[in-house]
Amino acid sequence: MDLHLTGRVAVVTGASKGIGLAITRSLAAEGVHVVAGAMHGSPELDVLADQKDVHPVLVDLTTPEGPALLIDEAVGRFDTIDILVNNVGAVRPRLDGFLAVTDQDWDWAMTINFFAAVRTMRAALPHLATRAGASIVTVSSVNAYLPDPPVIDYSAAKAALTNLCKSLSKEYGTRVRVNTISPGPVQTDLWLGGDGVAATVARANGTTAVAVAQQAAADAATGRFTHPQEVADLVLFLASDRADNITGSDFRIDGGLVTTL
Repeated sequence: MDLHLTGRVAVVTGASKGIGLAITRSLAAEGVHVVAGAMHGSPELDVLADQKDVHPVLVDLTTPEGPALLIDEAVGRFDTIDILVNNVGAVRPRLDGFLAVTDQDWDWAMTINFFAAVRTMRAALPHLATRAGASIVTVSSVNAYLPDPPVIDYSAAKAALTNLCKSLSKEYGTRVRVNTISPGPVQTDLWLGGDGVAATVARANGTTAVAVAQQAAADAATGRFTHPQEVADLVLFLASDRADNITGSDFRIDGGLVTTL
């Protein structure tokens, strides 16, 4: 299927690894000019930059000025933006209960999971709104509507993010399509890294990260985690004109983890 993305300009946040890297690689393979925002970069992103039309920008998106700097870099290089993918996000399990979550904890979770996207979209929308077929795709989470005490601040931030994107889809109507994707557990460092969810929960409960991950996978009807590429494939479809009448929608990709309608 030709997605008609060749020559478009995309900005991807959190692009150095995991889902963001898969999205960046997939967009570039479709002939998109990709501006890849990341705090530290990665060897994999460097390889992409050598092989494809990918332009890494090292920027801290948790700072008030970081998102605008990323958008300014993209516009300065390509004069415009057609696609924005909000992917940056992180989670720190809160295993001691709600009362142990400090203001600093809440500030961290809301900044990286909500305000980074708020600021990026605020900087990007004046440019996107001038482009036919412009699209925003935001990677949210099933925790936006599946609240979970061990990730209470993350869940609240993702709920705010999904709500915001729905509002923007109404405000920008025919000018910019705005959709969200809500993955369940994905095979990335967020879940499976040395300081990821599985390892953190395992240390607290005296078990192994493998056992925690296996239980999380078993909770899905498919019995496995989602692969980053599966999220990337959905991003590409939503960013393309094949999805031209889809806006304000949220798409779960969770292997059947959420059992309600």
